[in-house]
Formats: sequence, C-alpha cells, structure tokens
Amino acid sequence: MAAQGRIVWVSGPAVKADGMSDAKMYETVVVGNSKLVGEVIRLTGDVAFIQVYESTSGLKPGEPVVGTGNPLSVLLGPGIIGQIYDGIQRPLKELSKASGSFIGRGITTTPVDMVKKFHFVPSVSNGDEVAAGNVLGTVQETDLILHSIMVPPDHPGGKISNMVSEGDYNLETVLATTEKDGQKIQLKMYHRWPVRKPRPYHTRYDPTVPLLTGQRVIDTFFPIAKGGTGSIPGAFGTGKTVTLHQIAKWADSQVVVYIGCGERGNEMTEVLVEFPHLKDPRSGKPLMDRTVLVANTSNMPVAAREASIYTGVTIAEYYRDMGYDVVLVADSTSRWAESLREMSGRLEEMPAEEGYPSYLASRLAEFYERAGRVKAVGSPNRDGSVTLVGAVSPSGGDFTEPVTTHTMRFIKTFWALDAKLAYSRHYPSINWMNSYSGYLGDIAKWWGENINSDWLSLRSEAYGVLQREDTLKEIVRLLGPEALPDEEKLILEVARMLKIGLLQQNSFDDVDTYCSPQKQYKLLKLSVEFYKRGQQALKEGASLADIRAMTIIPTLLKARMDIKDDEIPKLDQLDIDMKEQFKSITGVKVSN
Repeated sequence: MAAQGRIVWVSGPAVKADGMSDAKMYETVVVGNSKLVGEVIRLTGDVAFIQVYESTSGLKPGEPVVGTGNPLSVLLGPGIIGQIYDGIQRPLKELSKASGSFIGRGITTTPVDMVKKFHFVPSVSNGDEVAAGNVLGTVQETDLILHSIMVPPDHPGGKISNMVSEGDYNLETVLATTEKDGQKIQLKMYHRWPVRKPRPYHTRYDPTVPLLTGQRVIDTFFPIAKGGTGSIPGAFGTGKTVTLHQIAKWADSQVVVYIGCGERGNEMTEVLVEFPHLKDPRSGKPLMDRTVLVANTSNMPVAAREASIYTGVTIAEYYRDMGYDVVLVADSTSRWAESLREMSGRLEEMPAEEGYPSYLASRLAEFYERAGRVKAVGSPNRDGSVTLVGAVSPSGGDFTEPVTTHTMRFIKTFWALDAKLAYSRHYPSINWMNSYSGYLGDIAKWWGENINSDWLSLRSEAYGVLQREDTLKEIVRLLGPEALPDEEKLILEVARMLKIGLLQQNSFDDVDTYCSPQKQYKLLKLSVEFYKRGQQALKEGASLADIRAMTIIPTLLKARMDIKDDEIPKLDQLDIDMKEQFKSITGVKVSN
C-alpha cells in the first residue's frame, strides 16, 4: 500500500510530511498538487523528510504527499546515448518542448523515446534457459554502439517462451516471456534500476590495463587504469574543464558519461553546444553517438544535483555490463558536496568540518567504489569497465579542504592543477610534484609488453630529473644559478626541455592535441638520451655553453607539434642527429 501523507513543513528543497508510516527510506514520492518528484531521506515515526528534485515555490502545508513504492530509479534501454538529461534522467530537449525555455514544474516525460523502433536481432530461442544478465539480443543504438538487450540483474531467470523473431520493435514490445516455478515474467527492451544500488558483476579484475588519454603528462607520468579512479582538483581558471574535455574526447573508451554537476550555466552551455558538434577522432562520427550528458547547473534544484552523480554512474554501469569501457567525468564533485551540505543544513543535522555533513566521506566512498573493470554477470562472457574521474573545485585552490582531502582517501590517481602554472600558460597545468598515480606499477607490464620494456626506467629517470630540479630551484633562488656546477645546470636545462617538450600540450593544436603511446615513448626517450649524452659530453670536456648552443634543442622542443603520430621514424632520425651534434662538440665519439 502506497504511503499517503500531508505536508507540514517546507524549507527550500526539504519538505516534512506526516502520516507517512508506510513510507520506506529512499522511496520516490509525489509531492503537492503540482506533483513534484521527491525522495524520502529520513523517517522519524510517521514523519518523513523528503528532498524535492524540483523548485518548491508555492508548496503549502496540507498538500498531499503520495508514495510510489519504488526507489529513485533510471530507465535503462536503447535511446540513452546522445541524450542530455537533468539530474533525475528527464530529457532536457523534451522538457523544453513541453514548457519552453524555462523548465516548468511537475512535467513528466519518459527518459527515452518509447515509440521509436529499433531493429532487434535475437540471440536466444524459445525453450532456452536464461539467467540474470544474459543477453537476449542486440539493437544498433547508434553508428558506434551495438546495444545488448540484457535480462535484468535481479531477474530470477527461467525458460524462454514467446520469443519474437528478428525485426523492428519499440521499447514497450514484449520480446519474450520467462517461466520459472509457475511464475511468468515479461521481458522488454528496457528495465529500471535504483540509482543508489550498484549493479552486480561476476568478477572484479585488477587494474592492469591503462586508460590511454593521449595526454602525455597523464599517460607517461601519472597514468590511470581502466576501471580506475582519478581526481582533478584545481582553483578557478586552472583548466579543469578543458582537461576533462580532452579525457572525454580522446580516452580509449567506447562510451562517455559527462556529468555537469553544479557548474555555472554558461560553462555547461559551452559543453552542451560544443559536444554535439565534436567528431569522434577514431571513427569520424559525431562524439554524441557514444556520449550521455547529465546537465545539472548551479541554478537548478539542489537536490537533483545530489542525485545526478548516481544517475550518471548507474548509466555507466549499464553500458559496462554490455562489455564496454566507460569513462565517467564528473564536473564537479565539490558542487555535489555543497548540495549535500545544503540539504544537511535544512534537516538541521549536526555539521562537521566546514559545515559539510559527517557522512560526506562515506558518500564519496560509495561513489568511487562503483569504478572497476569487471566480468559481467550472465552469458556470453563480457568484460567492461567504469573509470571515474571527478573534478574538485576547492576554494582558492586549498587542497586541505574537506572534499579534496576525503576524495584523496578513495582515489588512486591525483592530478593536482596549479594556478601558477596556469597563469604562466603551462597547460595542462598539472603540477608534477604534487600529483601521483597508484597504478604505475600495475600498468608498467602493459607498457613493457606493448610499447617497450624500458618504459618504466625511462619514466623514472625523467621524473628524477624533475624532482632534482625542484630541489635545485631553491638553491638558485638563494644563491643564483652561478653557484651550481655544470652537471646541475644541465639538470635545469633538461628539466626545462621536459616541461616544454613533454609536459606541455596544446589541446587546440591539430597535431599536439593527442599523442599516441608510441610517440610519447619516443619523446620521453629523446629527453632522457639528451640528458645522458649531455652528462657524458661534460665529462669529455665539452662546456655547458656548447650544449646549450646545440641546434637540435629547438627541434626537440617542437617535435611534439611538428611530428605526427604516423611519422615516428622522424623521431628516430632526431636521435641520430642528436648523436652527431654531441660528437661534434666533444670531438670524441659518444658511445650508444
């Protein structure tokens, strides 16, 4: 029996209703005469505290509250890809058709087009036994995504009957019926799943396969694995959004879920305008053919912002279960945490650090724990992954504030953006001294097998130069560069070359916007080779001035933009030219 109560108290997005003794935690309810969508978040006796996902302006005590009996769920089926949703999976295009430029309240619409027909190709027959997670058949959702129609994960299974033949059907068509112990259940192209409940999987794999983003500072120095977790914290203007766009566009994943969570309206507008026009770099098709956008700007209802993270990750898990690698980008988790803080304040809960609720850490953990590379339940065997990357927007770039510090407990890759680097036009402004990756050892084997066995040692040498330069900078600041011997001045020179030729990357340059793993390795090797040969040349009597005057240096620095991914042999030629120049300044043959 559905709970039925009356509003007794309204405070912003929080509503109190009595007479709700039949309600359940996290049950979806219909609030007021305007039929607003809400969710029960606390029960005290017969009084329910409800967070409302729409504006509560005009709500009055005495208006009815009716329970639906179901938790907040998303509809999962063909038609999700290419959509732009709000935080509770309402399609914004359909809402705008229904209410114009300003979204009205209480508008209900289906998340996908239930009438549109898809060409269904069955993969099971009448009489077959199916279990939860089994693939019934496929439909071509977009040019890039073959959508598997799966038995819901909570289905008891059974024997298939009344299976439809290959043909065009809409989402409401009954594809088949399962029977088990006298219970018959109809299967359609879609099912619903509670957003706060992780979808089950068969096995979780270790994170040993890198997620290649084409961004050198990420892939080479601070890599993330498929199914991994990462965070990009940074102050205003440090380039979080552009970095996230680059990851979304270039990462070697098949599906992208982009959550604009509490960002400014004009910034989200850029995403909504830009993404539909972007081309997928690998196929040439529109990027939206493999992207889902969840837009919940800072001026939209605060409770829906809290739900948007869960809506996005549930959609990501759904495509993971089909065997796809999914990248979920959340921009930003700080705004999501602020929505928790606002709701907590409305409910008069005891605040913790900086006013955030005491359960902030556990909510962040719940979100990031849904990442992973897994074997899906059911047959045939399918391996998929969800990689979670969350932006954090700490006030004034203060990484000691609660959202950043709690996030660091649950993620393994930390890309710290630096305002000083951004202001000096060094992009991406990822600070190589404050950032780290916990996946380095796990994915080194992949680089060794697929690119070169000495990748990890080269990466360690290059990073060692950057660390040494950071130490020397303090000496230079106190005593001046002349206090250093030539060997350490060489370190400063090579570190400068690494920063310009490797760590910097121009996302608006046609060549430099993406860098293949092979090219990243060659550029890294050239830098390390230059350092080794420079050390040897100094021992052979060459002066530092001779090394700095080498004409190969500007060519090395520009190689990232001048040499395309399919012109790798040119980098080998640069190595030969570099050897010749070192030989000429020492007069002694430099050994290989």
